[in-house]
Amino acid sequence: MSVVGLDVGNDTLVAAAARQRGIDVLLNAESKRESPAAVAFSHSARLLGAHASGAASSHAPFSSPKRLLLLASRPAPRDLPRLPFPVDVARSGAGGGARVHVDHLGRRIALSPTHILAMLLAYLRQLAEDDLGAPVADCVISVPCYLTQAQRRAYVDAAAVAGLRPLRLMHDLAATALGYGLYRSDLGVAGGPTFVAFVDVGHSDTQAGVVAFDASGMKVLSHGFDADLGGRDFDEVLFEHFAEEFRDRYKIDVVGNVKASMRLRAACEKAKKVLSANAEAVVNIECLMEEKDVRGMIRREDFEKLCAELLERVVEPCRRAMADSGIGLDKLQSVELVGSGSRVPAIARVLAGFFRREPSRTINVSECVARGCALQCAMLSPTFRVREYEVQDVIPASIGFCTNEGPISALTSNTLFRRGQPLPSVKIITLHRTSGFTLDAFYVDENELPPGTSTQIGSFEIGPFQAHSEKSKVKVKIRLNLHGLISVESAVLIDDDQRDANSADSMELDSNDNMDHKSRNEPPMHRQDLQIVESIYGVMSKQELLEAQEQEQQLAYQDKLVERTKERKNALESYVYDTRNKLSERYRSFATDSEREEISVNLQQTEDWLYEEGDDETEAVYTSKLEELKKLVDPIEYRCKDEEARAEATRELLKCIVDHRMAAKSLSAPEIDNECTKVELWLRESSQLQESLPKNVDPVVWSHEIKKKEEELDMSCSKIVTSRARGHDNDDGC
Repeated sequence: MSVVGLDVGNDTLVAAAARQRGIDVLLNAESKRESPAAVAFSHSARLLGAHASGAASSHAPFSSPKRLLLLASRPAPRDLPRLPFPVDVARSGAGGGARVHVDHLGRRIALSPTHILAMLLAYLRQLAEDDLGAPVADCVISVPCYLTQAQRRAYVDAAAVAGLRPLRLMHDLAATALGYGLYRSDLGVAGGPTFVAFVDVGHSDTQAGVVAFDASGMKVLSHGFDADLGGRDFDEVLFEHFAEEFRDRYKIDVVGNVKASMRLRAACEKAKKVLSANAEAVVNIECLMEEKDVRGMIRREDFEKLCAELLERVVEPCRRAMADSGIGLDKLQSVELVGSGSRVPAIARVLAGFFRREPSRTINVSECVARGCALQCAMLSPTFRVREYEVQDVIPASIGFCTNEGPISALTSNTLFRRGQPLPSVKIITLHRTSGFTLDAFYVDENELPPGTSTQIGSFEIGPFQAHSEKSKVKVKIRLNLHGLISVESAVLIDDDQRDANSADSMELDSNDNMDHKSRNEPPMHRQDLQIVESIYGVMSKQELLEAQEQEQQLAYQDKLVERTKERKNALESYVYDTRNKLSERYRSFATDSEREEISVNLQQTEDWLYEEGDDETEAVYTSKLEELKKLVDPIEYRCKDEEARAEATRELLKCIVDHRMAAKSLSAPEIDNECTKVELWLRESSQLQESLPKNVDPVVWSHEIKKKEEELDMSCSKIVTSRARGHDNDDGC
């Protein structure tokens, strides 16, 4: 079983696999290491990755999976105009109610962000299976550190829909740090940990973190982020600049035209890349809209002035990460800059000003996350042996709990898992309750979340139950797992009449992952496991998950059917052209005039049909058409191929005759010579008769008949030799 790391970015997809010789980034069907994070639909086909991106001119692809997921949990009015497809946004239901609608196979389909994410994960799974030649299930998937509980569960649900089994949802920076630290022997060898800051400027977000390395592993100390600042925002600055310039100069409103906006944004992205290495860049687009060609130019210094506000925001996640880490800038050994948006020179300059050192670029900016995820997957999988290396990550936002009756007295500010809590963690709350109750989970500080994100997480209904004593208490075990997901793992009612009736709630850290702590001298207590009903806001129900899995299976089946149909159509088209060429060259002497005419007419009719009414037919129809043509062409093809095979078979038979005649002389066996003479005479007569016939009729004798004669001759001669050997044995015995 293969293990892979999957990096689902907002703009691109990368998959890496752990192999015995190391980590390899996998290639897609176009032999590229990155694939567009896009899904497109036509009336009969679903397109993924590069195929979806290439279809943008006729079918706007669904892209930006991270932004779609964020739309489900918070208002993001700036995102909607940038998306080249309509999105229906609500604040209830699975995925927050955000939906995109497509027309596929004659019906209207509503897709949630979770399902679109599942399609991209399924695409990466298929890519990995094609490259590795083995089934893929176990994986580690990268996620931004700022994802909420609902969004993290959306990733887990999407993986289930895609047929994957995620061993961990790994924060982008933790994956980058793992790939950075595992192979370095110089970290943490000077008597203490080595501190490294990582800054990831992605397509749609910016994340920063500080990591401590030593010889035994790594520990993430802090996270900082801006969920709304990435490379696309720098593209948008150029887009707005040129949209305004073209409105004044060419009197066209690009912003109001979806297709023109897509083309201008693509040109602006290229211009930004040009400005990374040049002092100026030119935007030149033919027939942008209203049949007008446009041209514009911008200097790097002007671009940086337009981006001044964005450049100031780049520093904020770094400032927060450093503050939460508890170390000074002078303690950092290095600052590593990664991410597709990090190539803007001004970003490196402002980071150098903040960190008081030049950022390093020793890591592959686009592959480091996928590689780190693949490493983590190999470490978690029993099929690989990787050296012991501890990977400890933390949560970036505090999580609190309260009951439907009010705050929990044992929790300070209702906080159970504080920001910076290691993953995984388990805590136990002891509550004095005599009947069922509800635990509500929430984020303690909205400032620790992306702006506009709801602080509500969900509720956990404990019970119903009725205690036998007023002194009864309930021990609730709450787990924060490797995915960063919270769950109420168990709730146990303890009836104890002999203990003091202390009504205060309490909390403890369950270091041994065991709730049955009791000494030998403690009197027996009555324990009862309680029912737990979980309700997380904005996630799929079990029924919705099953429906999504069924829908994905249907779409995947249709994808394969479309692919097979395309293959049969291409096979038919290739057969038409190939046969036409052979008919005028190689097959010409093997076909009669009437055969050539009939086949030529059928080939032309098939070609015309392919480009007219046969352009969009079923697999069965293309297969039937191909079989009809083969019935006409196969006899001619057999004659042609058999001529070469017949000549080779004749040579082999003559060689066989010579070999057996030599054996006949050495054994003084005239019977063998007689058999050879019979076969030789048959071959001479058949060959003479064949030479008198034209090539465009079936041969007198086929190559397989000559081979059969050779086999019969071998068998006859072998019998004679065996009979002779037995006779000599009998003579010796006498």
